[in-house]
Amino acid sequence: MNKRIMVVDDDPDILISIRKIFEKEGYEVFTVDSGMDCINEIERGFKGVILMDIMMPFMDGWDTILEIMKRGYTKDIIISILTAKGTPDHDKMRGLESYIYDYITKPFDVQKLISNVEHMAAM
Repeated sequence: MNKRIMVVDDDPDILISIRKIFEKEGYEVFTVDSGMDCINEIERGFKGVILMDIMMPFMDGWDTILEIMKRGYTKDIIISILTAKGTPDHDKMRGLESYIYDYITKPFDVQKLISNVEHMAAM
């Protein structure tokens, strides 16, 4: 099981909260506040689960996922959306479905999130 997780969110409270949750579960947690920083971490060798916020300035989550795909960085990475946006934007999601494991809305149930990430990490 790969116990590495990257949280990509422009909200520092979300980054801190999820870091604390998953460090207690034995994960190595990477937190970044932008899509470009996510790409940079992948280029430095990150492999594992990515929880991706959608609504971020400059490079939103959709654009970040597209860039990950375009650069061929999808091997050994599992992405789940973690967003306050209640329903998926099907137009933006078109063509990305096979790269997105789940769509999780904030506020999230902590135990369900842990279970979800454990399942992804075991893949």
